[in-house]
Amino acid sequence: MKLQISFDMPDLEKAIEISRQVSPYCDILEINTILIYAHGIAVLKKFRELFPDKIILADSKIVDRGKDITTLLGTTPIDWITVMAGTDKSVIHAACTTARSLNKKIMLDLIDSNPPDQSALEAQSLGAHALLFHGTRNEDESNTFLEKWDMIRGNTTLPIFVTANISRENIDSIIKIRPDGIIIGSAITNASNPAQEAQFFYELCLNS
Repeated sequence: MKLQISFDMPDLEKAIEISRQVSPYCDILEINTILIYAHGIAVLKKFRELFPDKIILADSKIVDRGKDITTLLGTTPIDWITVMAGTDKSVIHAACTTARSLNKKIMLDLIDSNPPDQSALEAQSLGAHALLFHGTRNEDESNTFLEKWDMIRGNTTLPIFVTANISRENIDSIIKIRPDGIIIGSAITNASNPAQEAQFFYELCLNS
């Protein structure tokens, strides 16, 4: 199980400072949409320069101009690009085809898909390499979360990453469903000791 850390902040210097602390304890550094909006694609090149051994994901959330935007992002030395599952299939297919030609990978974000299990079923034929499943781990919604997970997992052989306001309090229930990766943002980046928090989750992933 892989650990992906998301940087949901516009402050580049802060993101870099925290990344230096947590990079020994993660597999993937996610450059969130707000960082890309604030600093352009130059931020992707900066992270690659500073963290040459880490997988870098651009959370670009592509919904249109799949070929053009993927081509633009593909000029940077990143590894993964996100595309929204709810957009037109032609956009997804164009982004995936272009990504493959540039030796990049596409993570299909299911947050806007309806229904997500259908998007999961179609994802591989469209060319996606992995799926991103969002879920709220509130007690009242745990059954719905598990039902959706079962439907998505049953409809694809692609790796599935989960993000669900993951914290120390709910990490055990997330690990039980055995996703291929988990994505954590503020629980690590806003912690008083980000490296310590990252190490806690990273070691759980390594041992799961």
